[in-house]
Amino acid sequence: MKSTMLLAFALVLALSSQPLLGGAEASPEQVVDTLGKKLRVGTNYYIVPSLPYTKIRTTRGLGLASVGKPYCPLDVVVVNGYHGLPVTFSPVNPKKGVIRVSTDLNIKFSARTSCPRQYSTVWKLDDFDFSKRQWFVTTGGVVGNPSLETIHNWFKIEKYDGAYKLVYCPSVVKCPKHLCKNVGLFVDEKGNKRLALTDVPLKVQFQQA
Repeated sequence: MKSTMLLAFALVLALSSQPLLGGAEASPEQVVDTLGKKLRVGTNYYIVPSLPYTKIRTTRGLGLASVGKPYCPLDVVVVNGYHGLPVTFSPVNPKKGVIRVSTDLNIKFSARTSCPRQYSTVWKLDDFDFSKRQWFVTTGGVVGNPSLETIHNWFKIEKYDGAYKLVYCPSVVKCPKHLCKNVGLFVDEKGNKRLALTDVPLKVQFQQA
């Protein structure tokens, strides 16, 4: 009888020391900036295209421009000669305080524009451009409030080739038919370098402003 009780006690002890099936999964990896520091919610960063080393290195960043339509909302473009405009990141759960890969988040330029108030600087996916057969990244989105109405406002950061890439693949709302694609560059006939959904991602890094 005593040996049976000891065996049962040992079995309970062994089971209690094992991780429970279906337990909480490890959090996704934290995104870091060019200095190796964790990206923080509400902190300003430049999204800098990560270019291969050349003897002549042109500074590039992301900014705003009016391209191919009425002035507002402004589109997200690559600009040459400076780091562009700083942005802040707001994950779907902003209380976490840090930015992690593969996590739905909003991206907002920390800049004032001459557009009316309803045109925010929060990134969103524009309506499909049938003339160019492209989905472009524009502004005028909202922060938070995940729903089908705001599904175009959510992006993710993923690791890519020693740096990072941006993707549009929202999972805040279950929508199996929704898009899931890289954010890359589309150069139009006037030479504008616009952010758009592409097969080839734009390789980026994050530099604290």
